Amino acid sequence: MIGQLKDNKIQLKRIYIESTLPDALQPLKVLANNIWWSWNKEAIALFEYIDKEQYIALRYNPVALLEQLSPKRAEELVNDKDFLQRLQGVVREFEAYIAVSPEAGSPKIAYFSMEYGLHISLRLYSGGLGVLAGDYLKEASDDNSNMVAVGLLYRYGYFEQAISLHGDQINNFPPQKFTKLPIQPVRDEQGEWVKISVGLKGRMVYAKVWELKVGRISLYLLDTDIDENDWHDRSLTHQLYGGDNEHRLRQEILLGIGGIRALRALGHDDADIYHCNEGHAAFLNLERLKNYIQHEGMSYEMALETVRSSSLFTTHTPVPAGHDYFHEDLLREYLYSYAAELGIEWQRFVALGKIDPHNHDELFSMSHLAIRLSQEVNGVSELHGAVSQKMFKVLYPGYHPEELHLGYVTNSVHYPTWIAKEWNDLYLENFGNGFLRDQSNKEYWRKIHNVPSEQIMGIRRKLKARLLDYVRETMQEDLTRRGENPRSIFELINAIKDNALVIGFARRFATYKRAHLLFTNLERLSSIVSNSDRPIIFLFAGKAHPADGGGQGLIKHIIDVSKRPEFRGKVIFLENYNMEMAKLLVQGVDIWLNTPTRPKEASGTSGMKAALNGVMNFSVLDGWWAEGYRPDAGWALPLERTYDNQDLQNELDAESIYNILEFDILPTYYEQDENGISEKWVSYIRQIIAEVAPDFTMKRMLDHYYERFYHKLAERGRALRADNYAGARQVAKWKHTMEQRWDRIELAQADTFDSDNRALQVGEHFYADLKLYLNGVSAEDVGVEVVFFSRVDEEVLKLQFKEELELKEVKDGVATYHCELDPKLAGVYEYGFRAFPKSGQLAHRQDLPLVKWL
Repeated sequence: MIGQLKDNKIQLKRIYIESTLPDALQPLKVLANNIWWSWNKEAIALFEYIDKEQYIALRYNPVALLEQLSPKRAEELVNDKDFLQRLQGVVREFEAYIAVSPEAGSPKIAYFSMEYGLHISLRLYSGGLGVLAGDYLKEASDDNSNMVAVGLLYRYGYFEQAISLHGDQINNFPPQKFTKLPIQPVRDEQGEWVKISVGLKGRMVYAKVWELKVGRISLYLLDTDIDENDWHDRSLTHQLYGGDNEHRLRQEILLGIGGIRALRALGHDDADIYHCNEGHAAFLNLERLKNYIQHEGMSYEMALETVRSSSLFTTHTPVPAGHDYFHEDLLREYLYSYAAELGIEWQRFVALGKIDPHNHDELFSMSHLAIRLSQEVNGVSELHGAVSQKMFKVLYPGYHPEELHLGYVTNSVHYPTWIAKEWNDLYLENFGNGFLRDQSNKEYWRKIHNVPSEQIMGIRRKLKARLLDYVRETMQEDLTRRGENPRSIFELINAIKDNALVIGFARRFATYKRAHLLFTNLERLSSIVSNSDRPIIFLFAGKAHPADGGGQGLIKHIIDVSKRPEFRGKVIFLENYNMEMAKLLVQGVDIWLNTPTRPKEASGTSGMKAALNGVMNFSVLDGWWAEGYRPDAGWALPLERTYDNQDLQNELDAESIYNILEFDILPTYYEQDENGISEKWVSYIRQIIAEVAPDFTMKRMLDHYYERFYHKLAERGRALRADNYAGARQVAKWKHTMEQRWDRIELAQADTFDSDNRALQVGEHFYADLKLYLNGVSAEDVGVEVVFFSRVDEEVLKLQFKEELELKEVKDGVATYHCELDPKLAGVYEYGFRAFPKSGQLAHRQDLPLVKWL
């Protein structure tokens, strides 16, 4: 009997039935394997038409959709003449798009980032940094930039979020099936899969190279989950931002050093510019230094000039704690041999990432490394640029933060990805030809004033209805899965009102973003949301890092509040925030809410996406909103703090939010005519579209990178590489001479206005004659300037102006510098004189940051 039971046990074998597309449908596979389709509205419509329900279930993944396409449905499509005609039209558009080559002579850019947010089906991103990088590649493709990109291919990516019945975040890590992604193995001339290797703690770790086509741009992704590695090393590319600090170091070595080796293996090591998007990839320039030293026979100093002249570092972090740091002991375990390969001592090596290389306990900063190996550095908004200058002033003693070369390019968003089809159709119809390739031109956008209010509100209502339908369906599924009481589910769904004002808050749940601020005074909030004549819904979404207990606590708190009877259907948390949900939110809400702690929002981009779609922003004047805010196009909390105590500041900001909501926003929205239209509200929509949106398109951002950084880097880099690197050799020699002799400069005599004994009268000239012993330094290589400051408090000085002194004469090794000027100021100021290296060979003053205050 037992034997019979064993014999009757189900025995199965696996069989793979490969779907083969008919010839007429083969172009669909070509389209699916280039992520270009994801920002082309007609291509998206094609894949939706094949099987919309299945397409959504497969996370909008056309590769997976085509793999599962049944022979019956394939035959139906082959016989659908209208579908085939549409397919041929999209293919013609795609082929024409891909056929265009970059302009001859345009600089070649190699772009490195730890994450890329390109599409929901590609889990290569965690949040804003990745989505920004993905948008950047898309716009680079649209703009036909000469660019390649490098990243890591994660088997499990960033986590998928679920919420328990009690509001706890559950972190799930389903694997990505690479065969169902639009990625292809990169093969060499012999047909072998291209692999690179990096040394990690005395052993070699190997990585395969995959290619992901982003329109015209190739994104190369490294994957260590291969048989050549042991399990520990295979897991290196399993998770984005997973593991401990040592795991992070190993990932960053792979990205930076391995990334350069991958480009070299693929013949892309001829880039004019290397753009490091955040400090994760900063090791890339160590590998470049080594290549110049070992393959070009350069000295370390000469290689350093060559590398710096072609490097740009973009920092996205507004607080020191947000940067990556590693202890010297850990660094020594992995990179000790690198110092020898560069021909320098270990202490000089670690000095690249430290303030004091002799301080063993000081952590090695990846951002400091990136800055010291890059000619150009930028923040990601005007305010963040200023914050970064203050944060990194420690690298440039003797200079005021405002004088530093750190610039900025304000982040932006990729218009075709984030615009709703309804708005896109309206814009194309009303704005005219040329709009898409001239997106920063407000003259196009201002034509929104000619569009009837009924048409504008018709689109807004349609997009809101789509969002609220999604909310109802999603909440029904999620709450049922959690085991929520069916009656509670019914009451929540029924409480969602179509005519409500909808406010969205969706982003990474870090504590500084203050998602809890709205719930500071629940009694006040309850009175606002309980007015049946002015219904309001707050939609929240976002993930907290698995290690961030504080952020997870905020999510639980919001869910707890949402379950209270007075907030049911009025405060809603949507789980598993992703790019497709983000599109529905930024297109469908009425207001986008953002409440970061000042000034910790480097930029933020979700509000920009909302602005494209006629959604008003209500935010602290931090990050991008400090530039974008207009009183006729949104609402704001001031940038300046009233209290040093954060709890008191939170209470004040919360009360400000309640007041603005109750006495400004709600009355404006509900001041409606017989057609349900508030003309004042429509005026806000028109203004944010006409005056705000065009300033924050990715087209403008890419243009600014070229104007502010790429062109000058390409020009100087080529100059230093010309004639077998003669320029780099000359700059390195000059800097070495100046560094050796700088301390010899001494002040011999100073004849200046007697500020100790009398006041300078308004209109009276300030004068100074300074004589310097140069002791072998050429007078032409030394500049002297007077600098005026006003004192804000005991620790803070504000730069008023500076003026360089004129070199009058050089006699017997003594140089005389003179100035006579009208400060055009009144009041109490502090001034001083300083000497600095001066040469047309320098990219900027901090290119050789030597300063001597006299």
